Amino acid sequence: MQADRRPLRILMTNNTLDQPAGSELYLRDLALSLMRRGHFPVAYSQSLGPVADRLRAATIPVVDDLRDLSAVPDVIHGQHHLETMTAALRFPQVPVTYTCHGWIPWQEWPPVFPNILHYVAVDDLCRERLLTSAGVPADQISVLHNFVDLDRFRKVRDLPDKPKSALVFSNSAAQVPKAIRDACTRMGIERVDIVGQNSGRSAAHPETILADYDVVFAKARAAIEAMASGCAVVVMDYGQLGGLVSSSNLQSMRGLNFGIRTLQSQLLHQDKIERELERYDASDARAVTQWIRANAGLEAAVDRWLEIYHRTIEHWNDVAGTLHDSERLTSASRYVCQLAPRVKAREQAEHCKNLAQADLRAAKAQLERDTAVAANNDARHKARIAELEREVQGLRRELQGLKRELERHRFPGLAVRMAWQGFEKQVLKPCRRQIASFRKPKS
Repeated sequence: MQADRRPLRILMTNNTLDQPAGSELYLRDLALSLMRRGHFPVAYSQSLGPVADRLRAATIPVVDDLRDLSAVPDVIHGQHHLETMTAALRFPQVPVTYTCHGWIPWQEWPPVFPNILHYVAVDDLCRERLLTSAGVPADQISVLHNFVDLDRFRKVRDLPDKPKSALVFSNSAAQVPKAIRDACTRMGIERVDIVGQNSGRSAAHPETILADYDVVFAKARAAIEAMASGCAVVVMDYGQLGGLVSSSNLQSMRGLNFGIRTLQSQLLHQDKIERELERYDASDARAVTQWIRANAGLEAAVDRWLEIYHRTIEHWNDVAGTLHDSERLTSASRYVCQLAPRVKAREQAEHCKNLAQADLRAAKAQLERDTAVAANNDARHKARIAELEREVQGLRRELQGLKRELERHRFPGLAVRMAWQGFEKQVLKPCRRQIASFRKPKS
């Protein structure tokens, strides 16, 4: 097809290529498919990790310094403004497409630069951000909804009439939210698990586990992957509930990437989760899965991307001669000016953090000193108590001896009692008071 008319060298940027998350996996899947089609993707980020390792293992070059590149790319696939602008300034003779993946993250803020000729939004809300935060003209924006690699997610679950297992698939949740666990218990769901970064169970290969569950609580890309795996999906994250995906709301939720705007209506309460689980319908969930697998596959998205790349290159060939260095420098100056307040605020925050850490270290050192003094005093007190207890034991033995002596001399009972009372008052009670004073906790 026309989109594949010649192999392209594509420089792809991302905020990180470390832990598996939304944009990291988007880049990974796209790069792997482009490579399989004979193109030459190169990935760039200054934060590398497991995702970068996976790309390198698949023979895709990964760099954290653009000076390492001698071959000039045909097009730059930009994700996240810092990395995109770094690449655009390193290769000022190359056209750029910029992809916005989120409404909130600062890293997704759309830069404006003469080389950036086209913008891609992964959903309708990201398109809104492009239109309202950077003044990007509507005719420079394409919406290309998120996708799923159907070759990886081959396994499709055959759902039972009633759900018996559930998975919380979230990078933000540290444990299964109590509301979800309680709701699942009430609904007879016997097994509830969690995967994601904050829970310590990062899902590097979700394709191997998703089809083991009837219901998956997730959002965005994870939700799409779960639907492709045959699961019934409840859109959920950040303590918010979007609801069960069904044939009736699939299109509207797809347009919003099963993301943050779908999470505005309900808090994550047990009764509301139960209400969504009551809507579980195995046959309808199968219809959702069939639609996703027919319309949200990776390869169709790659076709669209190749069309965008070639169209951007053609547009660049038409306008490159009219662009001057002064325009690029002016745009770069404006970009740096926009960055300055945040960079300065970051430096101030870093300074405050360092001061707070110094105060914390000093407080910890003082606490350790106080603890050592208290421990030393405590040891002395314990030694004194032990000494007094030994004295009491000795006095008791002495008393027993006196009693025996009194009995031997046949003192009258009254005399014995008087002798004992005098001994107790003058000797035993003062010892007991002293022991009690040592054992009483300090206020």
